[in-house]
Amino acid sequence: MTEPQFQLSRVSGAPVSDEELIADLQRIASALGSDTVPQKTYGARGTFDYSTLIRRFGSWNNALRLAGLSIANEINISDERLFENLLVLWQHFGRQPRRSELASPPSVISQTPYNRRFGSWTAALEAFVSFANGAGAESPTASAGVTPSRRTGRDPSLRLRWHVLQRDRFCCRGCGTSPALTTGVELHVDHIVPWSKGGETVLENLQTLCSVCNLGKSNVGEPIIPPDLREKPRRPVNSDVRAQGKDHGV
Repeated sequence: MTEPQFQLSRVSGAPVSDEELIADLQRIASALGSDTVPQKTYGARGTFDYSTLIRRFGSWNNALRLAGLSIANEINISDERLFENLLVLWQHFGRQPRRSELASPPSVISQTPYNRRFGSWTAALEAFVSFANGAGAESPTASAGVTPSRRTGRDPSLRLRWHVLQRDRFCCRGCGTSPALTTGVELHVDHIVPWSKGGETVLENLQTLCSVCNLGKSNVGEPIIPPDLREKPRRPVNSDVRAQGKDHGV
């Protein structure tokens, strides 16, 4: 029979290193299955008092950054970052995201900043749709260091990605699958003629592919477009957002 092992408890008031504080913060995040740890949650589950981390690192958000975690309650988040997070969710689910889905990956921003900035979740969605459907969906201009013959940079803007995904109905143009119908499908906005081979970052040279088809395509640049995806769909407008909000209780 194995004898029970005695374990030392931490002595109250004993010095604690930065590494121990960060490791404990990361431990709580791992236990939560989250990429962030709210201050109150750490206070209830952490080994140390959260005020110790604040004093040591200057603020709770600084402690989160040093632990490689996302900010739990950041203020003054730009509209660009708020909209980018919404597009990530829309692309991930293949449909209009729901308010509750802000609490889980791939979202990196909770609902509080959206309510603070726009007043409500529905108003935030309407602002995003108005922005994404607005002017300025053209390709990003070529930056310094890009070959002079190029008109565009490599990465499509948020508006351009939105237009591509909407045109393709959030479906893969190779196999027709969508995350709205099949869990786990990951969509990419990719060049048809590869950027490395001179292809420009314009709507006509971009397509939506799932990760499987994108991997198979590699650098070939030959899109396969199912017949039902050849017609350009109508883009969502604010009335669509309000209607879906009622349907999904958001």
